[in-house]
Amino acid sequence: MRPVSTLVFLHAHPDDEASQTSGTMARASAEGHRVVVVFATNGDHGEVPDDLAPGERLIDRRRAEAEASALVTGTARVAWLGYSDSGMTGWEQNASEGAFCNAPVDEAAARLAAILDEEDADVLVGYDWHGSYGHPDHVAVHRVAHRAAELAARRPRLLEETMNRDHMRRLHAQATAAGVELDWDPDRPMDDGNPFGLPESELHFGVDVTDHLQAKREALACHRSQKTDIEGFLAMPDEVFAAAFGTEWYREPGREPGLAHGWFLDE
Repeated sequence: MRPVSTLVFLHAHPDDEASQTSGTMARASAEGHRVVVVFATNGDHGEVPDDLAPGERLIDRRRAEAEASALVTGTARVAWLGYSDSGMTGWEQNASEGAFCNAPVDEAAARLAAILDEEDADVLVGYDWHGSYGHPDHVAVHRVAHRAAELAARRPRLLEETMNRDHMRRLHAQATAAGVELDWDPDRPMDDGNPFGLPESELHFGVDVTDHLQAKREALACHRSQKTDIEGFLAMPDEVFAAAFGTEWYREPGREPGLAHGWFLDE
């Protein structure tokens, strides 16, 4: 029988967990593992919905959405590092003193390491070196996760969530061949001038989450305040949604090259 593990996922904003790792989170919790999600920020510079109640702040809504998403994925604990959202690349909020992207790495990592120690975490999941697309808070997640793993009393296994650029190219080619016009290009420079995600040659795990796609849809639906992205995801036909989200991709720093289509907890 496989031992029970505790997995801690660090995400930049509420809703990032739904689009990026909710399938893995649901799979792990369904198999009896303990799943913890930590949000670096409250997502306070996200979209402001039209239906905020009197006295309700965007922060309140997004925290509630994160808790609802956790119920869907079976996540046992939701924790917050307490930093402000840095906004998108180039926004004036990038320069804010309390923004996550400006937090001293050791300070933010110590906050995360305290959670790792409380949980005696076996696995920590952060982001790749450029946070898939260069968002300042996503890049900070990468730095903070690596440092927190070093500071933890018991160093956890560290994984980096990312997108498979070559898989996206294949999907783009299939759609184009089928006559579908797309307004995205997987090789288009993103916020930091690099294409989205990482090339397949740099990845180590493609985790099959097709049995948990309904949970992923429901987790995304919990974050309807961020309607520009979320409504687009939820509008995808089932077969398109499965092709786009049925596998979640990870890099493990220090691991020998080679992509395995399997469950990293079996390693």
